Amino acid sequence: MKWKSDKYFRNVVLFSVLLISLLMHFPHFSKELMSNHSWRQTQTQSTIISFYEEDMNILHPRRNDRGDTDGIFRMEFPLMQWLVACCYKIFGNHLVITRIFMFVIGLFSILGMYQLLLAVFHNETLSLIGAWAFNFSPSFFYYTINPLPDNMALCCSVWGIALFFKWYQSSSIKHLLGSGVLLSIGALTKLPFIVYYIVPLLHFLTTIVLKRKTSKKTAIEALGILGFSILPILWYFSVMPEWGSNVVKKGVLAGHEPLSAVLNYILYNLTSVLPEMLLNYGSVVFFLAGFYFLFRRKAHSDPRFPLFLAWSIAVAVYYLFEANAIAKVHDYYLFPFYPLLFILVAYGASCLFELRLGIARYMTYFLLLVLPVICFFRMQDRWNPDAPHFNKDLLTFKNELRNAVPKNSLVVAGNDVSHFIFFYYIDKKGWGYDSDYLTVQELKIMIEKGAEYLYTDSGNIDGNAEIASCLDKLILEKGSIRVYRLKR
Repeated sequence: MKWKSDKYFRNVVLFSVLLISLLMHFPHFSKELMSNHSWRQTQTQSTIISFYEEDMNILHPRRNDRGDTDGIFRMEFPLMQWLVACCYKIFGNHLVITRIFMFVIGLFSILGMYQLLLAVFHNETLSLIGAWAFNFSPSFFYYTINPLPDNMALCCSVWGIALFFKWYQSSSIKHLLGSGVLLSIGALTKLPFIVYYIVPLLHFLTTIVLKRKTSKKTAIEALGILGFSILPILWYFSVMPEWGSNVVKKGVLAGHEPLSAVLNYILYNLTSVLPEMLLNYGSVVFFLAGFYFLFRRKAHSDPRFPLFLAWSIAVAVYYLFEANAIAKVHDYYLFPFYPLLFILVAYGASCLFELRLGIARYMTYFLLLVLPVICFFRMQDRWNPDAPHFNKDLLTFKNELRNAVPKNSLVVAGNDVSHFIFFYYIDKKGWGYDSDYLTVQELKIMIEKGAEYLYTDSGNIDGNAEIASCLDKLILEKGSIRVYRLKR
């Protein structure tokens, strides 16, 4: 490739990525949590706040929908949430701190993608193209400032796999150990990323079994990276029993969805989510070109090809197993695909530019330049307070609802199918309900256990004569939401 790729040019491109991303995100740093996957965002943010306000023990992540219990509920290892809570201890409880923290993680993910591409291709300009394109993946762009543990899992896993390929070239033990640590943290932070261990596992299996290299050095190296996988394995083995009937445990084996529905999900993600949300329409040509040039230039002859093939198969198997849980909405479940996708994007763009056809070169320039424009217009409605993807009155009257009753009061709150969004916005703890599933018998039990107030946005609840008999008086009414004192 003939583009200038010296240190100055590299720094200009990486700084441009940072600056453009900052400018595009800046109007949204001060906004509340809203839009797609507010459920998961409020869940994560509530855990952060619970660490900050209640208990900084990293083994005690809590949820607000806890009744009169301690609320401890363990899923992914809450390292990201705990680290943000540490920042809160310094700067105070401000959502902007969470957003800045997530944005920094996003920048490290971009830098990690650059390092991964550099380790694989040894081509600085190709690596810069890949980092640039990755930054303007609409889905990645949206989640970059939102509280999701998937962001940290992606960052650590990309760096982990990048360090592995650096070790593959340099045999530096620091790269190998760094890879093991980061892959472990990635999998701890989000279980699906454990599939990345297939890369070092296959490498050492082929080294020992096929190449018959069974030296002490090989054994130590294998243990040095694969040994760290025991940490996420032990964590999830210990906490999964707490998950109950969570669909992610059994995936498609749960049998809740017919095969036709699962196939429909797969087709939708392949034809809509992949080109529009994961890649960016402007990167689709590069992605397809990447496949074409892999075959044309016989990439299968590269000794590392089996590692990439196994990695791709492992991620695909993960998706097929969780296709019913991912459905058409959980695009952040697809984060494990990112490095593989943008390896192809970067390679395809580089090969197109190298063609002697002038039109291919100009098309490459044009598509790279329009990536941020497409990303910007596709994602701006994601921070629209007039369409927050939940009851707008929770957002509009957040402060009034929070101040209506003492902070430490136990409350009953709904309707909220997530059991997280309502509690986050009213900043209370207690019992949640959804779909009007609150009977007078249940409410009386909650009152006996300490429930003092009812928050509801459903007329079918306080309009129910039996429920009304448990209500003392109306404390506050804001929009569709009413707050009652309960009779004790």
